[in-house]
Amino acid sequence: MARRPKGRFIDGIVLLDKSTGMSSNFALQRVKRFFNANKAGHTGALDPLATGMLPVCLGEGTKFSQHLLDADKRYLVTAKLGERTDTSDSDGEVVQSRAIDFTQEQLLTALDFFRGETQQIPSMYSALKYQGQPLYKYAREGIEVPRESRPITVFELNFIGLEGDELTLDIHCSKGTYIRTIVDDLGEMLGCGAHVIMLRRTQVAQYPYARMVTLDQLEALVAKAQEQQIDPSVLLDPLLLPMDTAVADFPEVNVPDAIAPYLMQGQAVRVPVNADLKIDELVRITLGDIRRFVGIGTLNEDGLLAPKRLIVIHDEPAETN
Repeated sequence: MARRPKGRFIDGIVLLDKSTGMSSNFALQRVKRFFNANKAGHTGALDPLATGMLPVCLGEGTKFSQHLLDADKRYLVTAKLGERTDTSDSDGEVVQSRAIDFTQEQLLTALDFFRGETQQIPSMYSALKYQGQPLYKYAREGIEVPRESRPITVFELNFIGLEGDELTLDIHCSKGTYIRTIVDDLGEMLGCGAHVIMLRRTQVAQYPYARMVTLDQLEALVAKAQEQQIDPSVLLDPLLLPMDTAVADFPEVNVPDAIAPYLMQGQAVRVPVNADLKIDELVRITLGDIRRFVGIGTLNEDGLLAPKRLIVIHDEPAETN
């Protein structure tokens, strides 16, 4: 008999406001422990230096984390001009210092270069893998490996301010964009060098900034629950966003209750769909009049709704720690 996983079968998404100095995995494990969740995963790591929005998926929500990995992001970044570091941020060693000597016009021209669709060569201190190992592992050993440039899109790049040698920007970009690399490249274009000293992710997809919570806030709620002698879930679970918010931009296809059992067994079913729906386009599947979210699927070439990833509905509680 298979051993049941420890923790609760709790599904949803926590918008964590990650603090600086901690790894994304450390933050993830703390959230998982606070919620006593049987399963958890984050949606794209933030550097230890960085703060801000880190959506943490719990339970069946982990099945849709990839769609948040692919989502647009927004960052507030402050760069220190005049110094270039080996990691392109303040965690690295300064490798070159130069005078800051550029005009406002030169700065605005340089910023415009990064707007729109461009190619970017990932930093050696990124988590991208080369021959099965993250690039940062090679970098720490002083080894530089070849990296191919990748297409990125900067939808918005807003100049916030320049005070002394510190430049602050607001950047809305596509997945896979390295802000450290933009800052490093910008510093080279301006002839003075630059590196990131503050990076805060302010948005992932369309998630509301105001719904973020810190680890300290979660810990305080757990302590409050203990004082009141109630289960922490009473105070913590209201913070969860529905797991289908990860795929909120997918078109919805509603399946009638009568044929729902066939779909949930993995069978393709015929249902009324929007005439504009394209073959193989990912859709969000709901069941019945209550429109219960159960997963994602596509319309196949036969005009049937084929499930791709369905949630598991648990009837029995998991073991607690």
